[in-house]
Parts: sequence; C-alpha cells; structure tokens
Amino acid sequence: MIQFLFLGLVLVGAMAVAKVAAGTAPLTTVPKVDLKRYTGRWYEIAKFANRFERQCDRDVTATYDIRPDGKISVVNACYTKEGKLSQSTGWAKVADAQTFSKLKVTFFWPFFGDYWIIDLGANYEYAVIGEPGRKYLWILSRTAQMDDKVYAEIAARLAAQGYDASRLERMKQTGHD
Repeated sequence: MIQFLFLGLVLVGAMAVAKVAAGTAPLTTVPKVDLKRYTGRWYEIAKFANRFERQCDRDVTATYDIRPDGKISVVNACYTKEGKLSQSTGWAKVADAQTFSKLKVTFFWPFFGDYWIIDLGANYEYAVIGEPGRKYLWILSRTAQMDDKVYAEIAARLAAQGYDASRLERMKQTGHD
C-alpha cells in the first residue's frame, strides 16, 4: 500500500515537472516582420484579461507609425461603458533587428514591456502579440471582425505555443472608430 502511495506521488510529481517544462519552452516569434507593412490601425479581437484595459468596454484599437527617429509610435484607444474615448500613447523600439518580431514598448518611460509578434497573417491581415512569460496575449486584425475559422486556427496554434486559449476574452467591436 505504501509502495502504491509512493508510486502515485512520484507520478504526480513527474507530471507536474513535465507540465512546468512544457510551459517554459521558449516562445517563438514569426521569422520576419516588415515594420512598414505592420504599421497602421489594428482592431483588438481578443486578449487575456489585463490591468491595462480594465476601463475598456468596446472598440479597442492600436495604431502604430514609424517615427523619424526609427522608433514606433503607439496609440491604444477604446471606449468605456460610459461611451468615453480612452487613449494611451507610448512608443516602441526594436529589440531584435534581425527579425523585427520582438519589440519593447513603453507607456511610462523608463519601464518597457515585451511585445513579441508570435503569429502574423501572410498579408498582415491579423497579428498575435505575446510575451515570453505568456501572461499577456492579444489577437489583432486589420478589420473590426475576424472570421470564426481564422480565429479557431489561431487559437489552435496558440495552444502549441503553450498558451491556454480558453483564457481569451473576445472584444466587442461595433465599427466605431
């Protein structure tokens, strides 16, 4: 009986170690990003809940533009439940000059967060943004709505990257810019 209990504990421990090991596999980014094609307006389709967007009720967008100094301007916007526009302005710098798929973004300098492009449509019609700790995640689209089939395919690829896609929260997009 004690041997079975010990074996059970060993198996549970081994499964926990395997789960941790699987969850800590390095996050991969897309092989290359053309930042000129990436700039412009993106609509947030889904995200992991985060403190940055607590006030947002609908119509979340992110707009990127390359500045003359080579950095990227970032303007995040949304509407609150009261119908008020809420905006955050920041900037990003390239963290990986070979792929341009890893950025560092700040809304409160000198503090930066990782912004990794981990999935990207062939025509830049969607992008998925994550970070190495897998705490934050965003699915963005060039249009306010995303086809359910495309969304499901993205969610499946996220699972392969170690994300729990069940944590995704869909954002309400009404087409209000």
